[in-house]
Amino acid sequence: MSRKVKVLLAKLGLDVHNRGLVTVAMELRDEGMEVIYLGNSLPDEIIATAIQEQVDAIGVSSLGGAHLSLGSLLMQKATEKGFKEELVFLIGGVFSPDDAEELARIGFDGVYPPGSSRLAIVNGLKEALARKKAAHS
Repeated sequence: MSRKVKVLLAKLGLDVHNRGLVTVAMELRDEGMEVIYLGNSLPDEIIATAIQEQVDAIGVSSLGGAHLSLGSLLMQKATEKGFKEELVFLIGGVFSPDDAEELARIGFDGVYPPGSSRLAIVNGLKEALARKKAAHS
């Protein structure tokens, strides 16, 4: 029997708008995944919790404008700890299409702007997990 997919969700930085992330948490739970909701966190805390909880994926949300700086720092910390290639990294929030391209370039496996559907998020996560698993097999 395989274990449930375990996903850590966090608000990136001090952004207090969490409705979208709470909705995603419920959607992932309804898909049978185990969800750990960290709340507002900085990259060091997110990576430390991901390691402690042995998660498969990290999803962060940013609506406060710090998505590029804190997203880059999150990817840097994941690389330093040796988890960048193992874990799936997703980001959602309010940002420009240009910023979405930059977020993908810095290493996020899935980038979800406002209006992203449940299907897009869930399928994107599952596909990214399958790619990472295949790459490490």
